[in-house]
Formats: sequence, structure tokens, C-alpha cells
Amino acid sequence: MKKWWLWLVLGWWAFSGGALAGKITLLGAGATFPYPLYSKWFHVYYQKTGIKVNYQSIGSGGGIRQILARTVDFGASDAPMTDEELAKAPAEILHLPMAIGAVVISYNLPGVPSGLKLTPQVLADIFLGKIRKWNDPRIAQLNPNLKLPKLPIVVVHRSDGSGTTFNFTYYLSLVSPEWKKRVGYGKAVRWPTGMGGKGNEGVTGYLKQLPGTIGYIELAYAHQNRLPVAALQNKAGNFVLPTLKSLSAAAKTHIPPDTRVLIVNTDAADGYPLSAMTWILVYKEQAYGGRSYERAKALADLLWWCVHEAQEYNEALFYARLPENVVAIVEKLIRSMTYKGKPLRP
Repeated sequence: MKKWWLWLVLGWWAFSGGALAGKITLLGAGATFPYPLYSKWFHVYYQKTGIKVNYQSIGSGGGIRQILARTVDFGASDAPMTDEELAKAPAEILHLPMAIGAVVISYNLPGVPSGLKLTPQVLADIFLGKIRKWNDPRIAQLNPNLKLPKLPIVVVHRSDGSGTTFNFTYYLSLVSPEWKKRVGYGKAVRWPTGMGGKGNEGVTGYLKQLPGTIGYIELAYAHQNRLPVAALQNKAGNFVLPTLKSLSAAAKTHIPPDTRVLIVNTDAADGYPLSAMTWILVYKEQAYGGRSYERAKALADLLWWCVHEAQEYNEALFYARLPENVVAIVEKLIRSMTYKGKPLRP
């Protein structure tokens, strides 16, 4: 009789703690910028743990809206939430950096490979609609060894709320007074020229199909679709291609305890000027909306794995690993996550 009771208890424990835990599906939504990386991470994590992660690549603006509405376990954004957005949250939200990526300037120019040189001012004037032909003297002067076609420049930008747009327009506001005055920066702006594509995927689609186009996308999308990328002049005056080395160089800067900082327009002499961090957004206190302890613990364990073991997958997908100083900050933030006031990862 005692053995029967013991097996019953063990069976119940296996179902509620072990088997049930394996059936947890965590929900996330947001940035398209890290989608290639997150797809790999979450597939590997499911194989290792049985925990599924359903991530919807809907743009940073959508990720912020959904974490504010508490319809997902985590949001994802390439732009830190503003003070105004955080003030709308029902509780404290943490920003957890996951990887370092690059916003690249890609183009479709027959016969022109990667390495087209662009200065910050020329880039801004292209997106302002002031430079309209690919053989414009200002572009030709920077690239005397390239045969530039007599094609009209077709600007492609994002049509959705986007952290990629936030980083790109913030950079243009830093380097171009006219851009700052006329357009400014944000996850969505009033574009002076061009056509919009939804997500990094939408902009990539236009770049692949239409000769003469220029747009901004995440580095992984350019590599996956074999699109050329520009070498941008950085603060030090060097023309730098987006590489793992130049991304890492840009990330070696002071990161505040809440991690809400942009790393564009780096001071590093060998740094790529459009480098960007991408964040996962979670509530510090996880006991809300009827959430179980097991679900909260599964989320904390996933995030811990993402900034440790998962980093080994970054470079193959053209994202730089988090620097050690950033990992240390994220560890502290994850350890601050609680369930009914008790740490999920003491």
C-alpha cells in the first residue's frame, strides 16, 4: 500500500513538475532585427529542454505594445523603451541585451559589389531625397574605382514601428543637422522620400527585386540574401564595413546599469558606426495575470541560457557576442527577477 502511494505521488510530481514543464510554450514578440538569431536559439533550446518559444517577428513597436499589454512573456526591441513608454507599464520592466548587430546600408546596383563608400552627410542627403542619381558627383568622388550606373536612387525604408529605424534615424540625427531638424528620430518617422517595406523582411524583398534601390536592414538579412553592403565613414574618418570585429569594437563602451543606451556613431577608430544592441523586455516581478511559478522560472532560465550558452551561435549568424561587461550586467538583472518577491535565479 505504501509503495502504491509513493508511486502515485512520484507520478503526480512527474506530470506537474517534469512533464508539464516540458509542455510550456513561452510567448514573445517584437523586433525583426534579431529574428534570424532568435529562430536558431529557440529551436536549439527546445531540443535541449522541451520548452517551446513562440516568437512573432512584428517589429520593435509591436513588441513594446505587447509587453505593455502583458499579452506575451517577453517583448523584443532594438530601441530602449522611452521614459514615457515605461511610465505606461503596470510594473517595472527590465531591458536585457541579447546580442550586438548592425544596421547595414544595402543596395541593388548591377556590377557594384560590397564596399561602396558613403560618408554620413552623403548618406543623409540620399535619404533626404537631395541626391537622386547613383552617378551623382558626390558619390562618384568617394568611389573613383567603381563604375556607377546612371540609375535613379530609390530609397526603401520601414513602414512599421521599428527599432532598426530608431537606430538608423538616431544616427542620422547625430551626423546631419538638416536631418535632425526636418525629420528627427523614432521608431517611425515622416520620411522625406522613398517607399516602405514591412519589417527587415519587407525592405530586403524590395532590395532584391528592384535595381537602383538603397535601404537599411540588419546584417544577417544582407548575408542571407547575398546583398552588398556599404562601407560607412565613422567618427575617426575611417570607412568601415560591418564585420563581427567592427561590431565588437563599437560595443566596448560604457553601459549603464539599466542598459538603455545606443551605441551608434561610436568613437572607436575601428568601430562600425551603425552598430546596435537588441533587447528582450520582461517584467521584474513575474507573479501577475495568473502566471504560474513554473512559467516564470522557465522564462528566467531561458534568458540565462540566452546570454551564456546561446552566445556560441551568434557569430555564424553575423551577430557579435555580448561583451563580458554587458553579460555581467544582464546576469544581475536576471537575478533581480522575482515571483511573489522571491528571486527566480538566486
